[in-house]
Amino acid sequence: MRMLPSVNLSDPTPAPTPDEGAKLTIRKRKTLADQLYGQILEQIVSGVLQQDAKLPSENQICAAFEVSRPVVREALRRLQEDGLIEARRGVGSFVRKRPPQGLVQFTTSDSVAGLLRCMEARMAVEGQTARLAALRATPRDIAAIESALRVLEGAMKRREVGRDADFGFHLAVAEASGNEVFVAMLNAIREQTERAITVAQSITVGGTQARVDRVSFEHRQIFQAILARDSEAAGLSMAYHLMQARRRITDYAQDD
Repeated sequence: MRMLPSVNLSDPTPAPTPDEGAKLTIRKRKTLADQLYGQILEQIVSGVLQQDAKLPSENQICAAFEVSRPVVREALRRLQEDGLIEARRGVGSFVRKRPPQGLVQFTTSDSVAGLLRCMEARMAVEGQTARLAALRATPRDIAAIESALRVLEGAMKRREVGRDADFGFHLAVAEASGNEVFVAMLNAIREQTERAITVAQSITVGGTQARVDRVSFEHRQIFQAILARDSEAAGLSMAYHLMQARRRITDYAQDD
């Protein structure tokens, strides 16, 4: 796979002529925009495109990878929304930050856009799920949430990826909401959610102890708010946790 060419847009030299190595390799169930997103992401993570580096123009990316302008715009839009690049009016697009290596080490680069969209959807839903859980949880629900939390905390202490326990915790909260639709929604995106959990936790357990402790603390905060029947705190704690989980995936700093 050829690297995206680093082009000086102030240089009048025309964009390089594409060759076979520059074409995107079509993969089933992956949109062209996601594949292009992944190839640009790989170069940001690897340092080929460094922080503050200017990306080639849309036309140059189109020519290099033999894709249409809408595909390029969609890939750049998603990279911008994910905080990885920024568009400067009248100047072009620049690398905003470098994500951790684990972002492409623990999943395929062209899956990252989908995983982040999955997390975005969860952020919109699970805060309300936790609020309702604080109001409606039965003793059996509380026990299920606590059990999943203990397994997850044990895995984190051993620096193991507790994917099943993490998903189980969030599923138990959804079940405690008393609304079967929330449970069905979470199960519907289970595959993507578990992949996102695997990436996030793999990065976390390979990072600092402060990061590991913070992840455990965020889950415990959610549980304690539900246990205390504090619906506002439960919703805010869940929203904060998911926001931080997404940030840990896309931010390079290992102790944030």
